Amino acid sequence: MTSFAAFSVVEPRKAWPIAAVRGVFAVLFGLFALIWPGVTVLALAILYGVYAIVDGVGGLMQAFRPGDTGHRAAYGILGALGVIAGILVLVWPGITVLLLALLVGLWAIVTGVAEIAAAIRLRKQIQGEAFLIAAGALSVIAGVLIVINPIAGAFGVALLVGIYALLYGIMLLVLAFRLRKLGDATPAA
Repeated sequence: MTSFAAFSVVEPRKAWPIAAVRGVFAVLFGLFALIWPGVTVLALAILYGVYAIVDGVGGLMQAFRPGDTGHRAAYGILGALGVIAGILVLVWPGITVLLLALLVGLWAIVTGVAEIAAAIRLRKQIQGEAFLIAAGALSVIAGVLIVINPIAGAFGVALLVGIYALLYGIMLLVLAFRLRKLGDATPAA
């Protein structure tokens, strides 16, 4: 995920909608995975592909947003990786559960580390950075669990990914509303 890319606090009133949309998509993805845990590998792959593309586009949008030029490369790289991962999954939806699990696990680890780093960098600029740290830690933990045991099967992977995405989306939504509140308190430039 390119999650930290949505949290440039240069202008929080512009950053919060991206975080909110991404949070909604994460919650929806998580609910689908939890409601239909026996979903086929094909359906899970398609859901993940769409989600990764939406998340990646959010990161790419942040990379080209005015301000915060010091992090454009990271935003762009993570955004592009999300889009590429999503497209690859949609082009080859019949990938195995093992490959999908490893892809999701590695993606969650990279995203989690990036989110924790972003929260540490932004801690003096925003309140509630603990939500971003928690989202990052959740990403790393979920990613490691998925990578360690990818053969758990489609059912287990769907449940694990669903729980992760649901909690992650809730944390993004909480952060989005905190950024919105911060934006309301910040005078327009």
